[in-house]
Amino acid sequence: MAAKKNKDTAGSGTIALNRQATHEYFIEERYEAGLALQGWEVKSLRAGRAQLKESYVTLKNGEAWLLGAHISPLASASTHVTPDPIRTRKLLLHRRELSKLIGHVERKGYTLIPLALYWKSGRAKLEIGLARGKKQHDKRAAEKERDWQREKQRVLKQR
Repeated sequence: MAAKKNKDTAGSGTIALNRQATHEYFIEERYEAGLALQGWEVKSLRAGRAQLKESYVTLKNGEAWLLGAHISPLASASTHVTPDPIRTRKLLLHRRELSKLIGHVERKGYTLIPLALYWKSGRAKLEIGLARGKKQHDKRAAEKERDWQREKQRVLKQR
């Protein structure tokens, strides 16, 4: 009997990661959202030409939108379409998830951040995180902890 493969949300089908998000924010909850994409964007994502570094998620009129994500068009993209690499893209979420997010974002200090863009069952998915901003001293403490863990691994490796 063959064992099923356990697919992680950001497993081998990862297109783009927002590594800066965990440094800048405390991630409290994670959600998976679909994306409303155009054909040339899907082709570019298959080629791995996406960037989430300066992107963010906003909520308008009860809908979620991805702003600032850069999907570079391929040179062989369709000639009759004028691609806009940083256009606003609609996120597809369930109504109860949207209402929960709207409630959290309206509280002080919460924001929605794109964490990872990946493939799941042939569809592009975006992992978004409900996040609270870190203060400067929190960032320093996290950096100290990371350095300590690295040093501890070096010491253990030498023995």
